[in-house]
Amino acid sequence: MANIVTSVCCVVLAAVVVVFAQRRSQQGARIQYEKMGTDVTMQCGSLDSDASVTWKVNGTDVKARKAEEGPRLTLMEVDLGSNGLYSCFENPNGERRDQIILRVGTPPKEPQITCRSNTYPKGFYCSWHLPELTYIPTDFDVRVRHNEKSLEVQRDAVHKNRCHVKFPELFSTFKYRVTVTAMNALGKASNVISFDDFNIVKPDPPEKVVATPVPNNVRRLEVTWNSPSTWPDVENFPLKYFLRYRPMIRDQWQHVELSDSTSHTITDAYAGKEYIIQVAAKDTEIGTWSEWSVAVHATPWMEEPKQVISTTEAEVIVETTPSPAPPSAKPRLGAPGGGCSALLWSNPLLMASVLLSIMW
Repeated sequence: MANIVTSVCCVVLAAVVVVFAQRRSQQGARIQYEKMGTDVTMQCGSLDSDASVTWKVNGTDVKARKAEEGPRLTLMEVDLGSNGLYSCFENPNGERRDQIILRVGTPPKEPQITCRSNTYPKGFYCSWHLPELTYIPTDFDVRVRHNEKSLEVQRDAVHKNRCHVKFPELFSTFKYRVTVTAMNALGKASNVISFDDFNIVKPDPPEKVVATPVPNNVRRLEVTWNSPSTWPDVENFPLKYFLRYRPMIRDQWQHVELSDSTSHTITDAYAGKEYIIQVAAKDTEIGTWSEWSVAVHATPWMEEPKQVISTTEAEVIVETTPSPAPPSAKPRLGAPGGGCSALLWSNPLLMASVLLSIMW
């Protein structure tokens, strides 16, 4: 056991040493970002054009398609495999003169933006993403305007591509305008969307949905739920609900739209069949329906079958007596067997005749 622990410790220590050495070797190296698919030229420091150098990538020879001219190294049609730490050494003494960290990527395309208010009337949030990866660090600048005024934008602490904005006023006739600009070392791209506040209202799904059978009723299920906890003022901005349910044996849903109630009794369930149930929510006047809640399963109440014993069966059980155990197949010690042995032992004269014949 001690040898195993020692071996594991040695492996971990070796890995730490390698990582430390790699990071230390990159200290002082400059980063060079280049566009994927292009020819890339790297210059070995400030050496003269007639200097002779040797290039290495991650400590090994450069095997990619390349051209070398004096202190310059040109890589042909770089891709993600071209990434690495490039070092150049001046000949003939082999002194290292420069280090370059090559990062290949693409300029960003227009970000796709969506905005939604799940905390109406407090505010809304906007999120965005790029349609394609850039493979290099990309930053985003977000600006929100309303009625010719810039609004404060608060970046989300968890989701890096999300921001929060407070509504400056309710029932505004002015549209909101959101601009998101993506930027990296190879370029930038922007996108703009505009909307009315009432068009982006969409609550979160209802919470704590519970479905229970109704005692002594084989076709009823009682369904209850809570309004979404993110909806801040359900009293002044009430929600309505949409319930859907179906038996597991069918694909077609049944629907019920409710006002502001947070419970409903299903009265047309199939007896003995398992049901799947979900609920959605919406502001009673504006916005769109939420996503469906987490599905719950329930089966209507079923009466437990009673065990009935017929009179005939009872009589048979009473009159029947246990059968005797079958005789053992193993003969008892000293007991005579059947057949010839039994005849021999039962006739003394015959036994004497047999003994005399044997002696003569």
